Amino acid sequence: MTFHLGCAIWAYKDWVGDLFPAGSRATDFLNLYSRRFTTVEGNTTFYSIPDAAMVKRWATETPDGFKFCLKMPRELTHQGELANKVPAASDFLQRMEGLGNRLGPYFAQLPPAYSPTQFSDLATFLEAFPRLGTRLALEVRHPDWFREPHATMLNKLLGELGMGRVLLDTRPIYDCPDNPQLDSERRKPRVPLHPTLTTDFSLIRYISHPQLELNQLFLEEWVVQVGAWLQQRKQIYFFVHCPVEVHSPTNAKHFQQLLESGGVDVPPLPWNRLTPPPDQLSLF
Repeated sequence: MTFHLGCAIWAYKDWVGDLFPAGSRATDFLNLYSRRFTTVEGNTTFYSIPDAAMVKRWATETPDGFKFCLKMPRELTHQGELANKVPAASDFLQRMEGLGNRLGPYFAQLPPAYSPTQFSDLATFLEAFPRLGTRLALEVRHPDWFREPHATMLNKLLGELGMGRVLLDTRPIYDCPDNPQLDSERRKPRVPLHPTLTTDFSLIRYISHPQLELNQLFLEEWVVQVGAWLQQRKQIYFFVHCPVEVHSPTNAKHFQQLLESGGVDVPPLPWNRLTPPPDQLSLF
């Protein structure tokens, strides 16, 4: 499977009655989510590292083909220099090996203050990952990473190491009439979108607007871009966020529909197999 679609989290109680059947329990959320989407952006590991028993449970509750794209813990990426965090990163990766074939690429998100002046430190950290046998994608947030010569230097480094570039698309929440994240505790940065691949896979984090129709133009652009990359045999993990989280699954499902109607060769969304067509008539 070269295309995976999902959300940032798998557990959200207000999805009960829509994504999840009415009456669903929190303990069932991962099992239910993984039978509706094909990947999840594992934000949970950014805040807390699960124990081995929890990792095994994640693996047993999800079907073959489902992928966790786990976020590196903040204690590794958000607390000072990176180079001395390689041993701790190795320990984290070993813990997550319990997921087996459920593991997708990891991704490391750098804080907004981490700038190209720390390029040498970043390179030392990243160069350890190929030796650890791990696929990794990087997300940067300092604005200088998107300016030359730093943008080219970063892409070149990632390409040499066979690492992906996380593409963060925040246009829907900043280029629309209102900003739906005014009440959000953690606001997404307003950074340029450079749709560039540095290796044979990429993680796309699409920050959707709660009003579905305001996403249309942006998603139509992504249909064309994703379709082109899939024709080149690139592997794409597409994650739909929303400042109002209740809308994330519906917005993701709409993107699947746009891909299919646009003739893009993507696997069926498992959620659609569980939902009868709205115009289907009952025979009883």
